[in-house]
Parts: sequence; structure tokens; C-alpha cells
Amino acid sequence: MTRRSRTIVVNSLLVIGAVFTAFPLLWMVSVSFMPTGAASHFPPPLLPDHPTLANYRELFANHSAGRYMANSALIATLATCISIVLNTMAGYAFAKLRFAGRERIFGLLLGALVIPAQVTMIPLFAIVKSLGLVSTYAGAIIPTMTSIFGIFLVRQYTLALPDELLEAARIDGAGEARIFVSIVMPLLQPIIVTLAILTFLATWNDFMWPLIVLTDQKLHTLPVALAGLSREHVQDNELMMAGSVITIVPVLILFLAMQRYYIAGILAGGVKG
Repeated sequence: MTRRSRTIVVNSLLVIGAVFTAFPLLWMVSVSFMPTGAASHFPPPLLPDHPTLANYRELFANHSAGRYMANSALIATLATCISIVLNTMAGYAFAKLRFAGRERIFGLLLGALVIPAQVTMIPLFAIVKSLGLVSTYAGAIIPTMTSIFGIFLVRQYTLALPDELLEAARIDGAGEARIFVSIVMPLLQPIIVTLAILTFLATWNDFMWPLIVLTDQKLHTLPVALAGLSREHVQDNELMMAGSVITIVPVLILFLAMQRYYIAGILAGGVKG
């Protein structure tokens, strides 16, 4: 087989794989524009005969989709901003600052990665409840303010920064806060963007923790609200697909717009240090 033939075969397989991967998402969008009951026919239609926005109007007019979207956006944005600050500070400290027990503490953090998140939800809820933060935005944000993976990601990237640059700044009289803000943060931009995307996506798509801590329906996020809506409209596939579209499309657009920085940051964090 010639090189050109191998290239054609590989590209053909990639195209086929992409089609199979994208088809469910594209069909979901198509169904969201169908009239009620149209997708229940057999065989189900691929495209709507008479496209309509009725399902989206129903969501925003009668099911408070705008409020739930605003809740998701607020929680995800605040969690991302706080996470960037705390994770970059911790990652920098573990990479470049010398303090007693640094390696042991970091080793314990890495060991905690094997603990499933579901195991920690009960003690975490007890802490949030004792602080009086149940059914508040703060209660939903607390678990996402820091992550072990985020600290690890920043640390691995920061290890590649030259120590001579930091020492020169210290000799010139710069304090640690000035060094971190003026020198380290600009150099960490690729990994910060990566961390921001990961945190925003994880927080936006999170279902279990908001379901537990946000008991007030007015504070529900989109995934939680969509799950509740599915119980009321179990047969209304078109409405559910419209809800899925407004849940997925914002983060999909964000990821596609920032994927270049995301891939660069992941690769750099994985090979440096």
C-alpha cells in the first residue's frame, strides 16, 4: 500500500468516526425544531418537515429556562475565577517555594485523587450545612474552588519556569506577591486558560452536587432543571431535546473557541517538568 493510499484510508476512517460521533448531537438539534410528537414516529425523521421554535419558546416562557441558564452561568463563572486564583497559587507554591513537608503534602494530594467524588459528598454537605450555605450560590461553588488535578496541572507547568528568573526578581527587591502577579501569572497564561475551560465545563455540567445543595428550585442549574422537567414531560422528546441543546451549546461554543489554547496547555502541562 502506497503512502497516499494509507493517507486516504486513515482520513476516511477519521471522517467516518467523526460522522458517527457528531450524528447524535446533530439529530438532537434537528429534533428540537420538530413539532410535538414528530420524533415519535417510526422510523424517526432525520430533519423536521416544518421547523418550529415552539419548544424553545415553551422552555423560556413557561419553564424559566432563562433563570436556570443565568444560575448556571453565574455559578460556573464565579467558580472558574476563584479556581484560577487558588489553583495557580497552590500550584506555584508546590513547584517553586520551599517549605517543610512540601513533597509529602503534594504526595497526599495526589493519593486523594483515587477517592471518588461521591464519597466526599456527605461530609462536604455536612460542612456546607454547618456554615449555613445550603441552598445558596456559595454552597454550590465551594467544592469547585480548588481541585487536586488543577493544582497538579499548574505545578507541572510551573516547574519549567527558570528559577534564575525568579531569583533575579528577588534580588531586585520584588516580594513574592509581586513576583507571582507580575512574572509568574503572565507566563502561566496557557495553563490558566486550560484550567479555566476545564473548571467551567465541569461546573456547568455538574448535576449531582447542585441537586444536593440547591434545595430552592429558583436556584437550580440547567442540568438539574432539565432532569426535573424530564419527569414532567417524559413523552415530549422534542421539548427535552430543546432543553439539551440550550444546556450543551454554550459550553460547546466555548470549547471550540478555546480548544487551541486547551490542547496547548494540556500538552505543555503533561510534558514539562
